[in-house]
This record gives sequence, C-alpha cells and structure tokens, in this order.
Amino acid sequence: MVVVAGRHQLGPDRGRILLRTFRDGLAAQAGHDLTIEATRWSGDLRVNDDLSPASLDVHIDLGALVVRDGTGGVKPLTDRDRREIAVTTRKVLGTAQHPEAVFAADSFRPAADGGGEISGTFTLRGRERPVRLQVKQTGAGSYHAETQIVQSDYGIKPYTAFLGALRVRDAVDVAIELDLSDLAADSGTAHD
Repeated sequence: MVVVAGRHQLGPDRGRILLRTFRDGLAAQAGHDLTIEATRWSGDLRVNDDLSPASLDVHIDLGALVVRDGTGGVKPLTDRDRREIAVTTRKVLGTAQHPEAVFAADSFRPAADGGGEISGTFTLRGRERPVRLQVKQTGAGSYHAETQIVQSDYGIKPYTAFLGALRVRDAVDVAIELDLSDLAADSGTAHD
C-alpha cells in the first residue's frame, strides 16, 4: 500500500461504491439488471507506521442510493422508473428504521500483488454478518474490491413482481473503486 501512516478520511471524492442487482424468474426479460451507486458514504482508514492497514470503518447512507444504469428489459429504463426503484429500494431496505449500512474490518491479508483480502462485519437492517472483500490493486494507489451481499441473510425479502415471475436475485454484487494515490504524500490528512 502506498498510503502514508496515520488516519485518512474516505468518501465519494476518493471512490465509488456500486451495487449490481440481477433479475431472475420466468419473466426476467421484463425487468432490468441494475447498477446502483451509494452516493453518500464515509470511511475512516487507519494505517500503521509500517504502512500496513490497522482499521477500516465505512458508513453508507442507504437513503442516497441512485440507479445509474439498467440493462436488459423489454424497454429502456426511464427517469420515472429510476425514481420508483429508489422508493422501492428504501422500503425494501427499511431505511426509516435503519438508515445506514456499516462495514467494520477486523483483518487484512495483503497479497504480493498489492491487493489481498479484507475481512470484517457488515451491518444491514440491524443484522451483522461476516463479509470478505477481495481487493486488487489496479494502479499506483488505486484499488478495486468486490464481494457479494445475500439479502436474505439480513432479513430482506428480494423484490418480486408479476406474482413472483419476476424477481431480483438474492445475491447482490458489490464493487468498490478507490483512489488513494494522493495519500502517498501528506496532503493535510489528519494523523493521530
């Protein structure tokens, strides 16, 4: 990792968190595979003096999920569709009672290629489950991480329509793109 030791604040200015949902069922061709972006999130990354990661905590505002793309389907996704999906997503996730999701890392296993695995606890709708992020270094200070979140593990019933003939797959793919390249030199980042 090329990041300097200390505490670093992360957020949308440093990267993106994308959720990818996939349709399933007999009427799957009627729906869309969606790419949804978490537009408000914050992270706290602490790096040891030996430049190994010490901790990572990320908070995601579930009321700020925005549909970025919809592929497949009988007709293209409209702006109205995007708004309706956003409302449905907030209901399905129960954002009134649980407005944020939280990831707290508890172990880091670096790989020789600059990537590795981050294990931790993901909290959604008040339920905690273990999650592993597979991390790849994509450039100097740039990282791509992936995992899957299974909705039913968190008490979420995946969306269905047409009497269940169209449904959203239970597993949601999560992709994180992060650019930490400007943290290689101290640029006013808060340190402990």
